[in-house]
This record gives sequence, structure tokens and C-alpha cells, in this order.
Amino acid sequence: MIQQTFGRASAASRTGALITPEAVAKTLGRHFGLYRYRSPHYQTVMLRSLRDLWRGPHDRLLDVGGGTGVIAQCIADLFPVDAVTSVDVENRFCDGLTIASHVYDGERLPFTDGSHDAATINNVVHHVPVAVRAPLFHDIARVVDGPLYIKDHATRGWVDDARLTALDMIGNIAFAGMVRANYLSMADWEALAAASGYRIAAVRTDTYRHGLLARVFPNRLEIAMRWERR
Repeated sequence: MIQQTFGRASAASRTGALITPEAVAKTLGRHFGLYRYRSPHYQTVMLRSLRDLWRGPHDRLLDVGGGTGVIAQCIADLFPVDAVTSVDVENRFCDGLTIASHVYDGERLPFTDGSHDAATINNVVHHVPVAVRAPLFHDIARVVDGPLYIKDHATRGWVDDARLTALDMIGNIAFAGMVRANYLSMADWEALAAASGYRIAAVRTDTYRHGLLARVFPNRLEIAMRWERR
């Protein structure tokens, strides 16, 4: 049997903390100097959207496809959760994280059944091969008893696909993240949820960009969802 370990969240996060650009920058800036002088607007809006969808209590949270682990660290620092574990198929986790982190084979999550109360998966699913998505969510359902909180994108066609590809290149290349993607429409999301034994209980959009950037990259491209078991 796998010995389950969890990273401990900060004491303040057990009741939740205000999600402000300053609070998010405090966490991000410990790992990326860029955020010591640049406001993390996008990450702040994303975290607020997930928090607005939050239906706890969730003591043990699993972050799937955590990348560098910094968003999971923000959740540990700012959300009402006791323990956060991040998992990915590559070891790109930053040094100095206080959360637990694991690298796995992409097929079976290295955790016991029902070992987590909820999961997040942020800007990841569009990078997962189509044939692998439903099996991934089935395995998440094995180790997670509660809801899934998903931040991703919704496309309406090839123009949106081109916009999202550009956004992925801007946001990921500097951090050695994936660019190859297959974006989902809302119909695709609904079908994936149903095939995985979930339903989309809530969807949220927010203001990630303003002015000209919002015209080129409409805010409707960014969605956050809460999935619940059928």
C-alpha cells in the first residue's frame, strides 16, 4: 500500500485568506523573481474564480498537472484547506514548496482510493491527448471523493484555437510548459464530464484582460468549473 503524505497548508489558509494581487505575488515571488515587480493579475483572477466555486470543507486537496507547483502553493496559502499535494508527469516543481509533490507515469495516480477530498486541474486538460482525458478523470474519481475544480478554456472554433495557441505560447514557453494543445468547446466539456461520471455543476467566467487585449483575446475564452459526481 502506498504511504500517503500531504504537504501542510499555512495556518491562515484553514479559514481562507483574501486573494489579492499582493497576496498572490508574495507566494509567486518566492519562486519567480518576475513577480516581485509584476502584478500577477491573471493568476489572481483565476484563483478568485476557483474560490468562488468552492464548496468545502476540503481538508485534503489534490492538484493534477501542477507544473511548477506554484498555483498549488497559492491554494495552500490562500484557500481554506489543510493539505495540498501536486502531481505531474514531469518534475518541474520549484524548490522550496511547502506542499507535497509527486511525479507519476500519467496512467495511474500514485495515491490510495478516496485519499483526497477535492481536486484542482488548472489549464491542463487542453494539453492532455483526447483519448487519455476520460481515463484521467476516472482515475481522479478513484482517489478524490469530492468535487473537481477546473480552470481551462472554451473555444468556439478555429479562430479561438489560434488565439488560445498564442496565449499558451506567451504563458508557457518561458516556464518550459506545454504548447501543443487540443482545445475544448463547451459541448466537448459537457461530453467529457458525462463520459467521466461527472456533471458540470457550475461555470464561471471573469475579467482576465482589459482594453485591446480583451478584444484580441476575449475573456469568454477563460472558464472555471466545478464538476460533481453524477
